[in-house]
Amino acid sequence: MEKKQTELSKDKRNYKWQYCSLGGTKRVCITRGEDIAHLGELDQKLWTVLSCPVKGLELDERTLDLIDYDRDGKIRADEVITAANWLCSVVKDKDRILEGHDYIDLSDFNTDNEEGAQMHDCAAEVLKIMGLEKTTITLPELDEFLKDYDENAVKALEDTLENMSVAVAPYKDNSDDAVAAVDAIRDKVTDYFLRCKFIQFHDDCAAALDVSVEKVAEISEKNFATNIEEISKYPLCKPRADALLPLKGGINPAWQSQFAKVKELVLDVDYPGKDALTEEEWNAAVAKIDAYVEAKNEETKNIHDGHEERLTNEHDVIKPLERLLHLYRDFYTLLRNYVAMIDFYNKDIPAVFQAGQLYIDSRRLDLCLKVGPEVAKHMDNSELSDMFLIYCKCTSRVKNETMNIVAVLTSGDINNIRVGKNAVFYDNSGQDWDAVVTHVKENPISVREAFWSPYRKFGRWCKEKFTKSAEEKEAAAFENLTAKADATTTAVAAPGAAPAAAKKPFDIAKFAGIFAAIGIGLGMVIQALTGILGAVFHSWLSAIIFILIIMLCISGPSMVLAWIKLRGRNLGPVLNANGWAINSKIIVNSRFGRTLTQRAKYPAVVMSKDPYAPMPKWLIWLIFILIVLVIVFLVLYFNNYFDRFGIEALHYDKENSWIGKIFGAVSDEMAAAGEELNTAVQDAVENAATPAPTPAPAQ
Repeated sequence: MEKKQTELSKDKRNYKWQYCSLGGTKRVCITRGEDIAHLGELDQKLWTVLSCPVKGLELDERTLDLIDYDRDGKIRADEVITAANWLCSVVKDKDRILEGHDYIDLSDFNTDNEEGAQMHDCAAEVLKIMGLEKTTITLPELDEFLKDYDENAVKALEDTLENMSVAVAPYKDNSDDAVAAVDAIRDKVTDYFLRCKFIQFHDDCAAALDVSVEKVAEISEKNFATNIEEISKYPLCKPRADALLPLKGGINPAWQSQFAKVKELVLDVDYPGKDALTEEEWNAAVAKIDAYVEAKNEETKNIHDGHEERLTNEHDVIKPLERLLHLYRDFYTLLRNYVAMIDFYNKDIPAVFQAGQLYIDSRRLDLCLKVGPEVAKHMDNSELSDMFLIYCKCTSRVKNETMNIVAVLTSGDINNIRVGKNAVFYDNSGQDWDAVVTHVKENPISVREAFWSPYRKFGRWCKEKFTKSAEEKEAAAFENLTAKADATTTAVAAPGAAPAAAKKPFDIAKFAGIFAAIGIGLGMVIQALTGILGAVFHSWLSAIIFILIIMLCISGPSMVLAWIKLRGRNLGPVLNANGWAINSKIIVNSRFGRTLTQRAKYPAVVMSKDPYAPMPKWLIWLIFILIVLVIVFLVLYFNNYFDRFGIEALHYDKENSWIGKIFGAVSDEMAAAGEELNTAVQDAVENAATPAPTPAPAQ
């Protein structure tokens, strides 16, 4: 056993596999028929996928069912290897598997293989039965043949059952009608004989066991035809102590027609000319009916079993051919999305897990996957993907169906993506679905977006705070206004009420210290800011460096985090959440991500001018840059930075220049006003410190 394993390991090392790089990861390329034939020798550590679900993929589910041998709803690596080995053994040219045709020529069967030869003969027979004079059989033709074959088999079974003859047929051709008639009245007759036995047990019960006059009186004024259901609940006929069933009259009107059929088909045949039957005679007739039913059921079961066995045997001949045509068409597609995930990185061919396209916010998202009903669980499992995920609930009024999808946003901005936003989803067949965003899992989508993220969040925070503050002040003002109005109304309504206390005048002395402290603090802050700005803006280079440092401190962490997450953006956790067993990273870097999200592109030339268009962004940026440059220039200018270039800062002369005179006059007035205010404050403080004189007592 050890020697055999060693030889197998040598074989695995001897086969020359081809490798490629996809998404920054080395992967095995399946590009030849021999690769498929040697798939079992490929180390499973090199496979991209080890398991995938049967349902929810954009691949014929019937094909996946034919590969899922253990019927556990998963396609595992060993099942893929088994299918590859079988497929390569029954076809002559293995390279034809890579073409993905839904047809096969009779010459492509490997007739040296026993099963291949059987399928060759089966295909030729099917073509002959269908009257097709050609050597190529297609999957649609085989599906049509199987459909017609099953319909013909069902029709043949129905004809056999209809013409079935049972050896024990007590009433010949009327036996089936007799069975139906007896079954319709069987329980009612049994009830009648039981009532008769109760009368034999106690004759005083006779009146109670028959229909009472009072019950008949309740419906006597009604239409009996509309109360037939109530009448049918009454006994079959009047119970008798002799326990005989009358055959000529005395039957409940609701049961007369059914009883007449039983009498004609059964009782007149078994007991001709009799006026009444005993319970034993009735049971004997019923026993004949039951024996016939049992014999017929046994015969029907034998016919069904024979039909199923024959159909199974015939299908066992046809099913391998059906399996071959399905794998011949779809197996290489499965391998491209299983072993190496090639289709996902091919922009011309969607992967089997890509369910369609989501149109939202002037963008088309091509990476969309179906999600089960447990969206919250899917979000938890896809946490490590580092991708911006948009979960949507899709509704199709045409199909009258709903489904959940998750779309990956890989380009653009995220300003207008929010829960509740409407969108449109197109599945791979082109059917449109109404989509509503239910959950959003935010992650960086670009470094540029990450640069503006702190400012956008700060702006959103300021807006929320300002809005909240404004709402609170508005509510407070309204409450104050209504309170004053209520107070005024109360005062007018009660003229004899005591007047409200007079409002105390503003005591400037009390707050003089506070004003002085605030003034000193503001002066210190302004002086500190002036020193900092003077030190920073003493040269244009230092000013630029300072601005860059500030921006780097604000946006740098966000950009670094975005760069790290964008490099590690991985589709694997999203597929894992869908039931896949991903064995390797499926990286979606920035370059590849831009191909998965298509943004709207408009022509540069606009034919008509929009009078209501907002200010262009380039003009806003130009104005902003000009303002910054002007501020920097003024700071440098008044700090005499341009003296070295022969440009002196402008100084105003109060005495000789008219501008200086104006500024000087204004400065003098402001100084005088400041001195007056200072004197007033000092007087107020002294007056507050001096105790007020005690008023003289009134005479």
